[in-house]
Amino acid sequence: MAPPRDDDWSDSDEEDIGEVESTVLLGVPDGPIDDASDINDVAVSRIGGHPAFLASSEPPLSSSQCKSCSQPMELLVQMWCPFENSPMDRALYMWGCPRAGCQGKASTVRAWRGLRYNQKYAAQLERKLARQRQREQEKAEALAEEERKKVSAKINPFSMKLGAPGPNPFGLGAQLFGDVSPSPAPVSPTSGVTADDLKSEDEGSQSDEGSDDDSGSEGSLITAMSTTVISESGWKSAPTYPPLYLSTLSEYVPPKAKFSLPPGTQIIDPSEVDEKSGKDTTWISESYENSLDIDQVFEKFSKRVEIEPEQVVRYDLKGTPLPFSSDETFKSLFPDPKQETLPVTKAAFTVVQPQKRVYDPSSVPPCPSCGAPRVFECQLMPNIINVLSTSDAPTDKNLTDEERRQAVEKALKKGDKDARGSMEWGTCMIFSCENDCCVDENKKECKESWKEEYVLIQWDV
Repeated sequence: MAPPRDDDWSDSDEEDIGEVESTVLLGVPDGPIDDASDINDVAVSRIGGHPAFLASSEPPLSSSQCKSCSQPMELLVQMWCPFENSPMDRALYMWGCPRAGCQGKASTVRAWRGLRYNQKYAAQLERKLARQRQREQEKAEALAEEERKKVSAKINPFSMKLGAPGPNPFGLGAQLFGDVSPSPAPVSPTSGVTADDLKSEDEGSQSDEGSDDDSGSEGSLITAMSTTVISESGWKSAPTYPPLYLSTLSEYVPPKAKFSLPPGTQIIDPSEVDEKSGKDTTWISESYENSLDIDQVFEKFSKRVEIEPEQVVRYDLKGTPLPFSSDETFKSLFPDPKQETLPVTKAAFTVVQPQKRVYDPSSVPPCPSCGAPRVFECQLMPNIINVLSTSDAPTDKNLTDEERRQAVEKALKKGDKDARGSMEWGTCMIFSCENDCCVDENKKECKESWKEEYVLIQWDV
């Protein structure tokens, strides 16, 4: 978590304050993918191109169909994003419809979550958790023993108390009656892991350390290559954008500017100005009145994006989305707070602080598979539209040169709802199951899963 920032006023303009790392990971384009093995590797995140699936059997092509025009959509982003300390390989897929007649309509951007149980990584994860439990147990026993020694040291050896005798101050108890001091409790086995196993695990912890974290699913213990070859499936004929690598980097946010006030400067509150003085104070509120014509949400969005203009994805699992504008979607996620009633009499005058909108995801429907709440995971940024439109027009492998020429001419005609132009949304927010459930139609746990997640679109107005 990023350290808190001090937003107080400062008298100095020469403070040296560095940027603060946020919890957000930014996805940026990183050149074309020209390696066939990377195309089939699920662990290679990408922009455009064909999807690489985790499941043993590929999902239906209808997963990519636009719910407005029922036509297959282009893959916008595929991300390799397994949850921390989860035995499941995990990838997120997002498709979008570029047809002119579908812009402004819901369900023209769809997101799916693919899961696959990783047996080898699950075994390594269990060993890691066993080591953690063993260390925690040893630490707890050491603290208990230390506490016992402290209590024993405070016992009065000359007091006559019922119960177990205290330590013999003359040192004869051990010779006559045997040592009555309790021995340390034996270490209980943990999850079937023997002491030899733990010893061998600890000896190899340095070499395994890099594969014990959430990126361990990408190590040599798993096979991230897609088990489904789409060259012989319907997915191969689906329209695609040229594939690009998607790289991630941390977001660093500069601290808020601190203003210094010249000596003797006064801040005038219009409510405290005497009306009988005849002074014109209407200018004081002009800046606020003028600001009503500006979308403050969009202003904040623009300033945040300016930090890294190349970003096409913002990933912040269980974080807070960055809204694009103050539309109905924004109001549902950041509801208007209840304002305190202003007093009308002078005797009851109090200062009422303005309430701020707070992120509240309760309006997002829960996961239909397990009923768990959905949490914000990531959002697509408008720069991805520029990246996809400039990299190349969507291609369809089944079209001849003449058919492709005719399609371009058709797209140039105004008013054609099927014209494949540019997408017009501002941002697309994806909310995923908090439990990352992997269940079948009967809500029973399974080894593979393909589930659609919830998408909220804010349109570019």
